[in-house]
Amino acid sequence: MNQDRIAYVNGEFVLEKDAVISIRDRGFLQGYSVFDTTRTFGHKIFKLSEHLDRFYQSLKYARLSPQITKDQMADITMELLNKNLELIDSDDDYWVTQRVSRGVSTSEGEVPTVILETVPLPFKSRANYYKNGMPVVVPSVRRTPPEVLSPRAKIQNYANLVQAEFEVTSINPEAWPILLDMNGNMSEGPGSNFFIIKNGKVITPKEQYVLAGISRSTTLELAAELGLETLEADIDLYDVYTADEAFVTSTSFCICPVLSVNGAIIGEGEIPAPITKRLLSAYSGLVGIDIEQQYLSRL
Repeated sequence: MNQDRIAYVNGEFVLEKDAVISIRDRGFLQGYSVFDTTRTFGHKIFKLSEHLDRFYQSLKYARLSPQITKDQMADITMELLNKNLELIDSDDDYWVTQRVSRGVSTSEGEVPTVILETVPLPFKSRANYYKNGMPVVVPSVRRTPPEVLSPRAKIQNYANLVQAEFEVTSINPEAWPILLDMNGNMSEGPGSNFFIIKNGKVITPKEQYVLAGISRSTTLELAAELGLETLEADIDLYDVYTADEAFVTSTSFCICPVLSVNGAIIGEGEIPAPITKRLLSAYSGLVGIDIEQQYLSRL
């Protein structure tokens, strides 16, 4: 299969291997850039409008202008996706990402760097999470507090989350990090939100302390449609260890069942547990793909 994917860089569609940015780009020098990522299901992009709404809110927070309207960004996204779809099999799907950095500073001002890319989803490497459940480890690294940098904006600087990932994978290479906030409550992991289920209630950390993912909001909407009570609240480790179920949401996972946190089995250890299974089934119905099977088929 031809692997020469195409990217969009500053107004041009180019082969990824030929894509370049300046060594003086502030996205590289200072980590000053904003991004957002959605995915496809059956080669059809999911909630692009919602993702771009969040993207442009993040850009506004970061005081960045891509000098491209939201509608233009949507058109470029679709054109890029269509150029790359022929490179993957019918049962594969893509992450689809937009990135904007502050670009290069000159005496005449700044011109933003705009990049769009597609990356095949890592179904095979993550399939075991759906078979055996995700082991979560809480690192010593705490999530950057909103007083320093709002987690509600999708800023490219992931140093905080990457340090957490290094620590967790050194303990268990298969584990997924979920960080505590500065108050000792659960916050989020790399590109992912955390949920517990207790006494039938679907509970997730408050939006103030996390990036409120599109998959998070989709899950809350599905829970409401199923007649489940939802709650945004502080969740400490006691709440986690005594929860009936737990799961992680993200663009790629959608909903992924959690087996354990810091080695403590959640609930009865059933994968997926009953309410998680209902939510995962509802999510699959929404997107027209059996999410669990899309991963398990790679084993």
